[in-house]
Amino acid sequence: MTETTIGIGGAAESTDMVLNIGPQHPSTHGVLRLRIVLDGERVQHAEPVIGYMHRGAEKLFEARDYRQIIMLANRHDWLSAFSNELGVVMAVERMLGMEVPERAVWTRTLLAELNRVLNHLMFLGSYPLELGGITPVFHAFREREELQTVMEEVSGGRMHYMFNRVGGLKEDIPAGWTGRVREAVTSVRSRMDVYENLVLGNEIFRGRTRGIGVLSADAVHAYGVSGPIARASGVDFDLRRDEPYLAYGELRDTLKVVTRTEGDCLARFECLLEQTLNSLDLADACLDRLAGLEPGPVNQRLPKVLKAPEGHTYAWTENPLGVNGYYLVSKGEKTPYRLKLRSASFNNIQALTELLPGTLVSDMVAILGSLFFVVGDIDK
Repeated sequence: MTETTIGIGGAAESTDMVLNIGPQHPSTHGVLRLRIVLDGERVQHAEPVIGYMHRGAEKLFEARDYRQIIMLANRHDWLSAFSNELGVVMAVERMLGMEVPERAVWTRTLLAELNRVLNHLMFLGSYPLELGGITPVFHAFREREELQTVMEEVSGGRMHYMFNRVGGLKEDIPAGWTGRVREAVTSVRSRMDVYENLVLGNEIFRGRTRGIGVLSADAVHAYGVSGPIARASGVDFDLRRDEPYLAYGELRDTLKVVTRTEGDCLARFECLLEQTLNSLDLADACLDRLAGLEPGPVNQRLPKVLKAPEGHTYAWTENPLGVNGYYLVSKGEKTPYRLKLRSASFNNIQALTELLPGTLVSDMVAILGSLFFVVGDIDK
């Protein structure tokens, strides 16, 4: 009887492997790099490495006047351009002590909710795609196109609307536009059961997402996570209800803050879907109110050179992906002295260091996709 020893080389049985996912990789949703340490198929450590898309928006704010910075602001989260603009104009209006006309307030609220639906539809379609289901993304783009048509009609833009102005909106809405919006909202709502039946009713989708990537409420608070991701972990916080801005204070009966307690990938998708349906209801409520308003202005007359008084303020909004805040410091000039951006995706993505360790590599894509982030929103 002879004993044979077979060497496997490199002491592989006890050596961790360092793997870089990205920054150029389909599963990273853009130019994001994940540095993960693996023990076999299980993730031991994960570190998101950001900054590959950094465009220096906060520094550029300091060299642009208060009309020009709106253009910079609407680009960091390119799926939420209208909502991004709101934070800037609200901060400047607060510094000026400016009241916005009522028709502008309700129109802003309507457009913000339509923009929220557009944002969520993208993730409702793309998330199943990352898990192997190609059909939902075709439905999502069909619904998006109906809403994009009315957004393009009113603003002239398809992604970067540039429709907000300090003091209101760029111009009044076209004749008959609210009727076309109502038709688009009704049409989109009539087909939203696709995601309930085709996605949530799919055994494979539920198997890949239920119990995967559980984020605790304590971790949500520790990392400053917000938006649908935080609410899926039981954190019942929504600025539209808790610190109302625009017309949300008058929409309390329609506004529904969707929460779950499971905190897993499935709960995050369910929150996103229910929030989309509620945004369609909010859009209808805004249309009803606009129909009852008397004709009037949608903006305030501004001086040729707009200067914010010396001081500082912080304006935050409930963007589609979470809390978006602008800290504005003014020295009384026509440009901001400092404009610090608090973006939702930047905080949300940090939770990966908590979510990924202990999971399998095959679950990494499911967890990453369920955080619903935009890389430009991370890198600003």
